[in-house]
Parts: sequence; C-alpha cells; structure tokens
Amino acid sequence: MKEMIDVQQLIHIIRNMKPCFLDGEMSGRITFKGDIDFATEADFAVQRQVQERLLALYPDIQFMGEEKDNSGIDFAGAVWILDPVDGTTNLVHRFDHSAVSLALAVDSRLELGIVYNPYRDELFHAVRGGGAYLNGNPIHVGPAAQMREALISVGTAPYYHELADRNFERIKSIFLDCQDIRRLGSAALDLSYVACGRIDAYFEPNLKPWDYGAGALLVKEAGGCVTDFEGREPALNRPCCVVAGTPGIHRALLERYL
Repeated sequence: MKEMIDVQQLIHIIRNMKPCFLDGEMSGRITFKGDIDFATEADFAVQRQVQERLLALYPDIQFMGEEKDNSGIDFAGAVWILDPVDGTTNLVHRFDHSAVSLALAVDSRLELGIVYNPYRDELFHAVRGGGAYLNGNPIHVGPAAQMREALISVGTAPYYHELADRNFERIKSIFLDCQDIRRLGSAALDLSYVACGRIDAYFEPNLKPWDYGAGALLVKEAGGCVTDFEGREPALNRPCCVVAGTPGIHRALLERYL
C-alpha cells in the first residue's frame, strides 16, 4: 500500500494548509462541542480541504478525522488519520504552536506520518522503515539516558478532569527527578520534538488516534520508543495513554512513574 502513496504530493497538500492557520477570522469563529472542547473554522476548513484531496487521489482509502463521525472505520483496511489542527486552544489564544497531523495506517499498523507546524514552517515526516525527517533532513531522538538530564513534555488531558489528581501526581514526581518539564499544548508537535531531540520524552493520558498517530511513527523512525502506559503498542481504534521518548527515558518513565 505505502508503495502507491506519493509522499511528496501529500507534503505539498499539507503545506498548503498554512493560510488557514494564519487567518485570524477563521481561528476566531468557534463551535463548541462541549464545555471546554471546541473547534474553529480553521479546523473545519483544513479537514474539508485535505479530505477532498485525499479522496480524489486515493478513493479506496478510508478517512478518519477529528471533526467528523468516524463510526464504521475498519482498521483491518487502510485508513487516513487526520487532526486538522492539533492545538486548537493554542490557535484560539494566538499561541503559535499548532500543527496539521496526518497518518496512514494499514491493517492497524502505522505506515506514514506527517506533522506540519505552519508558524515555523517545519514539516516532519516518516515512512515506516525509511527514517524520520524535518524539512527533508534526517532526524534522531536525543542522547538522554538519565532522568536528571531529560527535558520532558507533559499533557494534562484537559477533557478528562477526573484524571487530574493522578496525572499531576505523576507530573510532580517526574519534575522532581528530571531536568525540567514543559506543557506545550500539541501532542503531535510534542512527539515531533521527541523525534528531533528537542525534548527527551512526552506522555499524556487518553489521547485520540489523530493526536498521536503521525507523531508516534516519527518517534519510532527516529530511534525512540512509543507505547501505552502498560508498555504495549498504542491502539488506533480507541483513546490511549501514550508515552514516548529516548529508549532510556521511556524505560524509566514506564518503570518508575507511570
């Protein structure tokens, strides 16, 4: 399947979504899906445009997107997994740290991942077995092996307040042992930053497949590790707790903190 995919064509499609992020009117038009869960016109516009182009090019591949009903998706086949704006809260607050995230899974295995940050014009991509890249240049996870030398990014699972006590207990324990922590607000970019060595690990409970699909492949292809909190392969058909990092820091987080 991946042999028939034109990766450069996909990269071109995703890069062309940049104007949607920079359009202040789009980011200011908000649709609430819950008390603190919302989407902007930019979310809908990016998803609509990417979906139209993918379906025109690859009509036999299913499409999963954050801003649609995904019932009936069969992961035994081929599935595009799109988060049109990962970091919508950042977008609304003009905190310029959001991304488009596109993955391709075949038979529940990630084959391709693209994450694009339009503010920095940084495009990360990976194809299974082919390494990971930032703007066409190879990337690799950082060298950190000990907690005291690790910069770790965390997610707060903002839609699941019932998890707050346990999650912030974890964060406190990790903070006391690592070099420092960050909370950046985009799972796709957190994972991309692990892949290129800017941060050494990232974890968050209850992520959706579109949050972590592309980024997980980037980390793996860059020499890192990605699992759920039990050390298993993250599931693509349901919300999942995800931890990613350099091999040493990933192992330490699993064994001592999660």
